[in-house]
Amino acid sequence: MREELPGRAALEPGTIEIAFAVFLRLIACLCLVSGVLYWIRLIGYYPGDLYRFDLMPVQWQIAASVLAVLFPFAAAGLWMLASWGPVIWFLCAAGEIAMHAGFPQYFGHRPSVVVTHAVVAAIYCGFRAAMQRRRRAEAVQ
Repeated sequence: MREELPGRAALEPGTIEIAFAVFLRLIACLCLVSGVLYWIRLIGYYPGDLYRFDLMPVQWQIAASVLAVLFPFAAAGLWMLASWGPVIWFLCAAGEIAMHAGFPQYFGHRPSVVVTHAVVAAIYCGFRAAMQRRRRAEAVQ
């Protein structure tokens, strides 16, 4: 049985915190897959348009190179539940949203990517708000 220090509550994660950790790890898996797909594009594993670095336009070379490095980095941070993991994911998501919603003439219009990032960001904000509400409720007690 765990002893509690006087004046301190037990630091055990609740249901929200556990669900948040599972959510972050699912997003980490998606980030890893995205990173691998960008690496596949860079090394020219699949034939087709824009599937080889030397044949890509400059804007795709820059974007694919940056995202191929940042997505696996974000995956590592999200999997470890590090505070910098969501920040790196946000940079990747903002980059892809800017690519596909802001500059579709250069990168193509992919609304599924934009909507997916927006939904993930909304769920993340919902989790953070719920955890903050829970902490405030526990502080009042």
